Amino acid sequence: MTLDQFNQLDQARAADHLRQCCVSEGWIEGMLKARPFDSLEALYTASSATWLSLDKPDYLQAFEGHPKIGDVGSLRAKYANTKALAAGEQTSVNDADEALLQDLAKANADYEACFGYIFIVCATGKSAQEMLTLLKERLNNDPSYEIYVAAAEQLKITQIRLQKLFTSHTED
Repeated sequence: MTLDQFNQLDQARAADHLRQCCVSEGWIEGMLKARPFDSLEALYTASSATWLSLDKPDYLQAFEGHPKIGDVGSLRAKYANTKALAAGEQTSVNDADEALLQDLAKANADYEACFGYIFIVCATGKSAQEMLTLLKERLNNDPSYEIYVAAAEQLKITQIRLQKLFTSHTED
């Protein structure tokens, strides 16, 4: 889809496309209000500004659109509409051995028990071992700080998905 095509969509269809990038309704509403975008740079800037204007409940809602690291099946079942843009985000986990997957599962459970939400990391380009290391490191964070670390990771994911959505075609 081109940016011009996106700008022409009605609110509901535009929201559906944005929901593939981030399921936070606050973010989606902010992005819809910011339309039309005159460039991809303006889109990405609005995405960041909108995200940074949100609060913890919006972040938590966005986190619900992700599987636990290593549990891609939960994403397929719960948020099938993000499948195309989320493809490849956790591919390194597919190559992980059973012991590493078990370690990830345990660390994910520990993280969720500690913070009340799943571990969010921009997994693109990271090995399963790197994600496990990051997960264990972040378990030591203060909860009031960790929410912002997770939110920053969510923003990275959202920006990557926006790039995938809008750069599959070149603009005239």
